[in-house]
Amino acid sequence: MRNAKVLLAAGIAIGLTLAVAGTMLFAGPYTFHGSVIDPAVAAADFTLTDQNGQPFRLSDQKGKVALIFFGYTNCPDVCPTTLTQFKKIRAQLGQSADRVEFVLITVDPQRDTPDRLRDYLAGFDPTFIGLTGSLPDLQAAYHEYGVYQAIPTPGPDYTVDHTTRIYAVDQRGNLRVTYTIDTAAEDVAQDVQQLIKGN
Repeated sequence: MRNAKVLLAAGIAIGLTLAVAGTMLFAGPYTFHGSVIDPAVAAADFTLTDQNGQPFRLSDQKGKVALIFFGYTNCPDVCPTTLTQFKKIRAQLGQSADRVEFVLITVDPQRDTPDRLRDYLAGFDPTFIGLTGSLPDLQAAYHEYGVYQAIPTPGPDYTVDHTTRIYAVDQRGNLRVTYTIDTAAEDVAQDVQQLIKGN
């Protein structure tokens, strides 16, 4: 009788192991929530100036995931919404957040000085990085990432039309996924965790 119970227990254990293995086998690869760049391409490198007046080079960030957004501090809607989303993503990443750079590249260099970027980002999260630079350097970055930027109504309170996508660069410096601004913060955070794991 005892041998029968041992055999039954062993059979159950083996069955559970096979079930788990089968689930893992047929689960398939992880599916990202944004627009996947497949095959992944090396993210265009750039060197710009951060809100502390220090040079920031994208290629120096290898080993971290970077979420990049092109916007500006006088933006009335999309930019503060995206930075609020960044704040939610960072909170959901927990301790893993230290392995992610949240980057805003200005599309309004005339007004977005390093001091202005620093004060603005402090209202969301002081760890966020704000970048500006010379017009040629910024225009090169816009071109490489396919970013549209234009000032349709010149004047003292002008607005800037610009691309609103979020770009995810993995730890190896590859552009992997882009997101629309209405992608849920939970979904982006889940994707970033996968990039941190090297997926």
